[in-house]
Amino acid sequence: MTIIEDAATLAAPSAAFEATLAAAPGSMGSPTQALTRSTARTTVLPTFTASAMLLTDRVRYEMGAQLGEGGMGEVALAFDHDIGRSVAVKLLRKDLAGDSSSLARFVDEIKTVGSLEHPNIVPIHDVGVDERGRYFFVMKRVEGDTLEAIIERLAAGDPQTHAQYTFTRRVELMIALLRALEYAHAQGVVHRDIKPANVMIGKYGEVVLMDWGVAKPVDAPERPAPGPAESPTGNDSLRARMFTTRSGALVGTPAYMSPEQARGENLSIDQRSDLYSACVLFNELLSLQHYLHGQTTLEGVLTTISTKDVDVLAAPTHPAQGIVPAELLHILRRGLQRDPAQRYQNAGEFIHRLAMALDGTFPVQCPVTFTKRAMRGVARRLDRNPGLVLAAIGLSLVAIVTVTVVAVRSLV
Repeated sequence: MTIIEDAATLAAPSAAFEATLAAAPGSMGSPTQALTRSTARTTVLPTFTASAMLLTDRVRYEMGAQLGEGGMGEVALAFDHDIGRSVAVKLLRKDLAGDSSSLARFVDEIKTVGSLEHPNIVPIHDVGVDERGRYFFVMKRVEGDTLEAIIERLAAGDPQTHAQYTFTRRVELMIALLRALEYAHAQGVVHRDIKPANVMIGKYGEVVLMDWGVAKPVDAPERPAPGPAESPTGNDSLRARMFTTRSGALVGTPAYMSPEQARGENLSIDQRSDLYSACVLFNELLSLQHYLHGQTTLEGVLTTISTKDVDVLAAPTHPAQGIVPAELLHILRRGLQRDPAQRYQNAGEFIHRLAMALDGTFPVQCPVTFTKRAMRGVARRLDRNPGLVLAAIGLSLVAIVTVTVVAVRSLV
């Protein structure tokens, strides 16, 4: 077989890949100056034709549209020319590139995610440094929607989205998210930034927990606060300050923080803080409204989180859907307790309660849950022994009619 060394013919960006950039789901547009056109690493695998093996020198990762930007990094779509697949590349934000504490946190993220191998956690494929000296890592590209986008469509009353994401399906999504946390917590790692924007729902229903930029082992010391830039977009609106990840004295996203996070008690943050944030997410997924929607200042947000209980039972009903099942509201009420000792102590306990809700074996905590448990109990017995149950119902009806007749006659 002929071996041809050809660095020119295959070094140009793929036209097919360029054509897909604008249509990429979640894309923020075409490549920008904030992202390099390529990474410094070159391909290592040869290309074969029918008669020759081509040894090329093209860049391995061809950068594409920017997919998002967060507190520590920016993520872009890229094409891996060695393997022939689309991937996601996360680079340390250029304004933080010279900050040693930011780089340390970025390295921590790489090592943390790289150590977590779970179906509901995004895997890392590769790490490197680009031609501008910016560190990056390569992740699986999850095609689909963020949970944030799904909640927005549900809140807008989109009929197709409501048909797809019933209350049952939303509970299933929550269980999958908790599976990721259960595994991470078992490895001693807390995420510290659970929010709908960090949860991806794939095209085939897979649930993937993303962005571990402020995650850390529970027993590890807190890294020094990074550079001053907290809002990568320069947007100082309340929404930007509420929903943007912070990594300084406050760690996490304010709107989804636990009380101990909102108070800046970073050394007190453990798995129960993650579960509180997951409950805030779950409450929003069910009610389609963030419980802090009426706040007008960041200080008010943090004060409310730290000092006031979340009254989930008083949440209004969204006009596009029915009433949130009572058993789910009771699950939320426990998960949103300000005292960590009163919450779910681990993800497995939380999962068990959600599984009971799906199975209809939830505890009786109010007249509604009593009625639902009784009706579902009859339904299960009917499935197991329909003849006996029907006979019992018939006898009950006869008894009711008999008592009624006797009562009427006594009054005549």
